[in-house]
Amino acid sequence: MRKKSILLALLALVVGVLALTAAGCGGDDDTDTTGAGDTGGGGGGGVEALPSSMCQDLEYEGEGDPDVIIASDLPLQGSSRTQTVQMTEAIRKVLKDAGYKAGDVNVAYQSCDDSTAQAAKWDSAKCNQNAQEYASNESVIGVVGTFNSGCAAIVIPVLNEAPGGGVGMVSPANTYVCLTIPGPGCEDTEPDKYYPTGQRNYIRMVAHDAYQGAAVAQYMQDNGTTSVYILNDKEAYGLGVAQNLRNAAESLGLTVAGFEAWDPKASSYEGLMNKIKGTGADAVFLGGLIDENGAQVIKDKVAVLGPNDGAVKLYAPDGFTTQSTIDEAGKKNAAGMYASVAGVPPDQLTGAGADFISSFEQELGGEPVEAYSAYGAQSMQVMLDAIAKAGNDRAGVISALFETSVQGGILGDFDITPDGDPTAGPITIYVAADKFDPVDVITPAPDLVEAAKGGSR
Repeated sequence: MRKKSILLALLALVVGVLALTAAGCGGDDDTDTTGAGDTGGGGGGGVEALPSSMCQDLEYEGEGDPDVIIASDLPLQGSSRTQTVQMTEAIRKVLKDAGYKAGDVNVAYQSCDDSTAQAAKWDSAKCNQNAQEYASNESVIGVVGTFNSGCAAIVIPVLNEAPGGGVGMVSPANTYVCLTIPGPGCEDTEPDKYYPTGQRNYIRMVAHDAYQGAAVAQYMQDNGTTSVYILNDKEAYGLGVAQNLRNAAESLGLTVAGFEAWDPKASSYEGLMNKIKGTGADAVFLGGLIDENGAQVIKDKVAVLGPNDGAVKLYAPDGFTTQSTIDEAGKKNAAGMYASVAGVPPDQLTGAGADFISSFEQELGGEPVEAYSAYGAQSMQVMLDAIAKAGNDRAGVISALFETSVQGGILGDFDITPDGDPTAGPITIYVAADKFDPVDVITPAPDLVEAAKGGSR
């Protein structure tokens, strides 16, 4: 019996030593959030990381412990991945350059995914799940996102009702008009339904689609287009920008030869393209996302209607302005396609914007800078500035976001309107070759923007 007791005591001692050793080697993830490699779900300094099922590891390389978390919410799977992964790198760079500080507040970052492998794009259930986690986690002070307007329509109202006065949200890429302002093309309940508390918590760095529709219609006319067949992918963004384009085109006197949706699950669109061919349209517009089987739409357009620089031109909005479009459709099929992006090209940014792009290009090692990376960076900077003003206070940060007035920023000079929109609205038209190259920057006339919204011109 005595030998047995001694053996048990020795065993307990060994287990204790091993436990202490493991703890000393960082075996307990919940004890340290100060490293970029910390796993999701941990906590430290009062910060509770978002779960690893939706987000990458908590990232923090500043002094002491983090006080708050900024999450980015982007689709990191599917055709948009080329853009969105690079956007997270731009967001990280801004935070790292700031020393993980916003005023006196220590800021950690988590990159969160609102897509699923099955959908290969943003997913409505995932957007809702993410939003619920952001709202309930008191460590989350703000969200940079979303990328897709349909996801934003789900996330905004959840964050609007979050404890502490809501969670502030800054989008680098949402362009659906009705997220911020009413109009003839919006539902009667838009945009009020996105703000159930009656107080706004959402701003964006990018001009809405009435600017994009107006600019593309103007470029079509300048490029010799007389008749356009307009397609959309049936989602909020795709249908919205298609309607904006139709309104602007009709205002300019262009003929709209047809307006209908393509089925993202179809295996072929040759029948649709033959239908378009019968109308005599000299242009096709694709309102939607490359993720919605857009590559096949482009392939079949070229197969039936000829090359994009031929008799029937091909136009698309920013949902297609990514290297993935060229890679998935093939250079031969994408060549000559025109696509738009709100704002000026990365290589035409000046001042702080030019400095950021130059430094960012070096970090990318020669990889081309995607159009929305600068917008991701500016979104993070605006969020950090708001936290520096308001501290660790959700409602205060939201108020500060609506006081945003940027001079000499990454995107230049702009203010945020009471609706949450930026005051600057230039649109760049790109053409596809080996990559998307800018061909023109258009600032559409205010009356044409109003027409694109559905108003009179």
